[in-house]
Order: sequence, then C-alpha cells, then structure tokens
Amino acid sequence: MATLTTIPAARVVSSSSSAVASSRRRVVGGRKCCSLFTSSKKPISLRGSHSFSTTTKTTLITTMSLRRAFARKTTMMKTTTTTSCFFSRGTTTSSSSSNSSSSLIFNRMQKAGSRDSKLKAAAVGEEVNAAEQSVPLLTSDESEDLLKIRHSTAHILAMATQKVYPKAQCTIGPWIDRGFYYDFFYPDQSFTDQDLKTIQKEMYKIIRKDYPIRREEVSREEAARRIKEINEPYKLEILDMIKTEPITIYHIGDEWWDLCAGPHVESTGKIEQKGIKLESVAGAYWRGDETKPMLQRIYGTAWESQAQLQAYELFKEEAKRRDHRTVGKEMGLFSLQQEEAGGGLVFWHPKGALMRHQIETFWKDLHLQRGYDLVSTPHVAKSELWKTSGHSDFYSENMYQQMQVEEESYQLKPMNCPFHIVVYKDGYYSYRDLPLRWAELGTVYRYERSGTMHGLFRVRGFTQDDAHVFCLPDQITDEITKILDLVEEVLGTFGFKDYEVNLSTRPEKAVGSDDIWERAELALKDSLKRKNWDYIVDDGGGAFYGPKIDIKILDAIGRKWQCSTIQLDFNLPDRFDLSYIDQNNEKQRPIMIHRAIFGSLERFFGILTENYAGAFPVWIAPVQVRLLPVTDTVDDYIQRVANDMRAKGIRVEVKSGERMKKLVRNAEKEKIPIMCIIGKEEAENETLAVRTYKSGDIGTFSLTDVISKVSEATEEKSEHASF
Repeated sequence: MATLTTIPAARVVSSSSSAVASSRRRVVGGRKCCSLFTSSKKPISLRGSHSFSTTTKTTLITTMSLRRAFARKTTMMKTTTTTSCFFSRGTTTSSSSSNSSSSLIFNRMQKAGSRDSKLKAAAVGEEVNAAEQSVPLLTSDESEDLLKIRHSTAHILAMATQKVYPKAQCTIGPWIDRGFYYDFFYPDQSFTDQDLKTIQKEMYKIIRKDYPIRREEVSREEAARRIKEINEPYKLEILDMIKTEPITIYHIGDEWWDLCAGPHVESTGKIEQKGIKLESVAGAYWRGDETKPMLQRIYGTAWESQAQLQAYELFKEEAKRRDHRTVGKEMGLFSLQQEEAGGGLVFWHPKGALMRHQIETFWKDLHLQRGYDLVSTPHVAKSELWKTSGHSDFYSENMYQQMQVEEESYQLKPMNCPFHIVVYKDGYYSYRDLPLRWAELGTVYRYERSGTMHGLFRVRGFTQDDAHVFCLPDQITDEITKILDLVEEVLGTFGFKDYEVNLSTRPEKAVGSDDIWERAELALKDSLKRKNWDYIVDDGGGAFYGPKIDIKILDAIGRKWQCSTIQLDFNLPDRFDLSYIDQNNEKQRPIMIHRAIFGSLERFFGILTENYAGAFPVWIAPVQVRLLPVTDTVDDYIQRVANDMRAKGIRVEVKSGERMKKLVRNAEKEKIPIMCIIGKEEAENETLAVRTYKSGDIGTFSLTDVISKVSEATEEKSEHASF
C-alpha cells in the first residue's frame, strides 16, 4: 500500500485509493516489492496532445502552520513520499522500514527551517500539533482522482473560453504535474489577468450546472466532419496525429465536445470550484515549432478542496521566494545577458565565481582522493568526430552549426564523451591497466530554443562534471559501487541526503549482446544492493546503448531534482573500436561508464541556491564573515582582524559608514553567515561580538576562537560554524 506519512503527529494518510499504477517496479533492499507506487518520469501521452514528462513530488502541507508562518513571510513544510521510494543517507532500508524513510525526510524538512531565521521561526515558534490537518499536495501521477479533476477542468476552461470569446480556437489541453493548461489560437487580442477572471467566473457557472461528461466513439470520417462543421482546423491536425481507432470524443452535456482519450470525472459538478484557479498566460508555438503560429496558453491548477488550493498557493509563494534567478540577482552571483551577449549564456559575477571556485576545488580534490585522474579537453572538434560518435545523426538538432577552419568543418562540443575516447585511443592498454577513471569539468554547448531556457536550469553553455570509467566486464559492480559512494559523499556534503533512485533496463531496440546486457543490469542491481538502497525499476527505460541509474535529490521544500546519472555504454566503444589486451594477448572491448554527479554546475548551483534560499553553508558562502565597526576609532583593530582572517583563508569583508542597525539589516538581507560587531571594548580586549544569520546574537568570543571555528567549519564542509 502506498502511504503518506507525517511525523511527529504519527498520522498516516493513505493514498492507495488514488495511486496511479505504473509498469515500474520498486525494489527495497535489493528485493522486488509488489505494492503500487507512482511513476516519476514516464511520459504521459494524451490523444491529440503533446507528450510531456512528469515528476513525482508529493508534498504535505500543514495549512494552519503555513498560514501563521506566512504572516511573517515564512513556511513550515513537510514532505513525504510513496512508501520507500525515497531513502535517507545513513539509514538501513527494508520492506518494513518505509515509514522511517519518510520520517527522516520530515526531519530534514525541519532542519531546513534553520537555514534562514524566518523559516526557523516557523519551525520552532509554530509547533505543529496532531490536531492540525495535514493537506497532501499530490501530483497527477500520484492521484488518479486529481488527474481526472485536472483533465476535466482543462475541458471546462476551453468551454468557458469559447463561451466568452467565441472566435477562440481550441488546440490541446492536457493535465500536468499539479494542474493543467489549454492552448488557444486567438489573434484578436492577448488574454489579460482580467480576462482570466472573466473566464474563471464562466467556469464556475459550468461547474454549478453539473453537466454530465460522457464518452463517445466515432469513426475517423465522422470526427473530421464534426470538426470541419465547427471550424476547428487545429483539431483536424490533432485528428491526423491519432493513429488508433476508434476516435473518442468527450462531451460536456450537449454544449461542448473535444477529441480526447480521457479519463474524466462523471460530471462538471464533481469539480470543487473553490479548488480551482487560473494562474497565468504564456505564449506557445503550435506543436513547439517556431515556424508555426503562436498560441496563447492558459495555465491553471485544480484540487479536491479549497484547503489544498490554499496550501498549494503557499507552496508556490515559498518556491517564488527561493527562485534562484531572483536570489542570484539580489546577491550579485550571476547574470544572463540576453541583450548584450545572447540567451542562455551565464556570466558569473565575483561572488558567484568565488562560490563556483569553492565547488570546483572540492570536486577536483575529492576525485583525486578517490582514484580519478583529471583531464582537460577542447571546446571544438572536427565534424568527423561527431559523425563517428553518432551525434551528427542522432543529436544534430541540439548542436550548433559547423564552422569552416582551413577548409575543414568544426563544431562546438555538445558532450565530453568522444573527447575522453580520443584520449583513450591515444594510449595502449592491457587488462592490468584497467580500470581507468578520467574526470573533467568540461564546458559544452547545446542549442536550446529561446522559449525553453530557464535561468541556470536550462542554458546553452554549461559545465558538466563528467567522468568516464573504462573497465573490464567483471569490474562493473565494484566501479558502480565506488561511483555510488562518491555520489553519496558529494551530494551529502552539500546537504542533500534524501534520494530517489531509478534503474532503467534494456529497451526493445538495443545494441550489445544479451549476455553483456544481463551482466550489466545484474552489476547495477548488485551495486545498489551493496549500498542497501531502495530503487525503482523502469523496465525498458534504458538507453539503446546501455542500462543506467538516475538519482533525484529532495530539496528543502519537497521538490525533486534529477542530478546524478550513471550510464553504461556498449555503443561508443564499438563505434571508436576501443580495445585492451587481455590475459591471452587478444584484443577485447572495454566497458565504458558515463557518470555525472551534479549533472551540470550551472543547474546544480541553481538547485543549491533554491534549496538554501541563498543562505548558503558557511564553507561555500561567498562572504563568510562581515566585520561591522561601531566607530572609526577601531579601524586599526578592524584591519588587523581582517588581515588575520584572510591569512587563514577566511573570506571576510568590512562594511561601515551606516548606522549599526542598517549595517546588520543589510548583512541579514545578504545572508552573511557570520557578523562580527566591533566597538571600543572589543578592540581593547581583542574580542569580537558575534552574530550569526542562523541564531542572531550569540555572544563575545576571542579573535582566535572565531578564526578557529570558521576555519573548522570550512575544513569540515559544515553548514554552520559551531559557536
């Protein structure tokens, strides 16, 4: 049974009645489980609609606490998962320990409150008691009831829009993660916020009339006749996209109908009108093609109750507060210079570049400690290389155009893999030399349409923390296990200790022998079993060239982010004719393992920023200590303190020239981890009055103690200095 667990109220909210079964299998402690769980990445296909990927993100909100907390611009959020899909680092998982996994996630959420003083006030000052109602915020993947509600509400939106604006033409309207959208062709005017209010009022009327929603099967010819009769040309294109028979139509009473495969609620009255809201309007090209007409996409959300909608609104408000684009600009970390330099290109400002330097240095040092060698490769290569690798055939739409250099064609690299292979081919290896572990922070360039780019999460130039392992077949399990150990250490250092693990297996079309696929999949499973990690099996979800493990992390407000990938590859070694000499002095093909932990530095930096809402761990904070003089008479002492701290590698700055209250307020706004207030008494006694972002004023300490504690926190990669 899939369950949602809240701790410490010890209340279990069952979601089994509305769970959407998937073909994916959950494995606990290396054993298969028969319970239902929800798919976290399989695309949902709607007849007549685009396919889109969804992610499972179950959030439980204690609404009363949130309401009180948000009065002070704070939140108290608790996140849960379907049984045992998530686990926490350092825990032992088994088929009977599902609740402990969820409770540890809750504990992490409680700790998240201390990451800034406002969240801490909610976590500590607003104690949750068992009498308060917990509100689950399920995704469409996790609740069939909500999926039907959201899908039906999309149809109600389309019907209401055409009642208010009869000339608006309908295109597609699917459910999405926690809501729905519908695309309209309506060039007469752009929908405004006031238009959305008008449309929503019309939706309320449709809901109150409780029209039956019924399914009808018709022939393709009859569907085409009806579409032409109501002059909906986009629906004709959708009809052509439908390859199955018969054609299904869903009616809302006798008032309106749409091509659709369902499912839907029984009648419009099943929708709770206080649980729906139209949220925004955006532009969207028809079928995602920039050469086709621009449509207007109306987004909305739908829930089973007003309480769920209110909780979702608070969740969105907290996510907005943490938005890395806003936080990054406020803290002067990075910018994307669309007009000056072009879209999707990241400019790291001094503070952001300093943080990136800390992250890169940690990454490189740790890899060297774990037996990797660092390599560095160019940003461009001859087009022939990309033909050999297959990128020109299968990935060309994401690659930039060729450039001519001395009558030869070159292209910017979209991936680092072929470059590491070129390095391998430059050597001569025996079985005694393997495994080879090569790592690189390699910048790649991929074309993204302007409408798809989003802050640091989707850009055109980014740096992957790439590594490739070349090994023998009987070394796969050991190497995968070592990679999982490294993933755990890296992600844990940045505070991410709750994961969802997915194992994707052989698809119908694949390269490589049955034997190598079987051995590879078994090796991945054995590695996960060694770690005693729960995982979900995505049968047939692997790439054509090898099985893989994907790891998603859980952030402070319950969102899941795809980060780490471990991918076996049976294709590139063949394409490039890689070999090693075995014990019998014969050439054999090595196994190649692709591996990234962050995914990309840019995207991970965005996740990190939103996870901590800009209140970064002291060890990577761009400014660790800010010195605030009460009077100019202590300038000499201030400079000596700053010099002593810099000599110990502490990132320190001095701010003055304002009233002390404003200096402190500015430091709090900039989320400086440690402030040291220095007056005459501190200068005379060679002490510092310490205030932290986490706890406020904490007392007076000697200069030696402060330097020692900050240095210790940096060395140990701690979130806070232990004053």
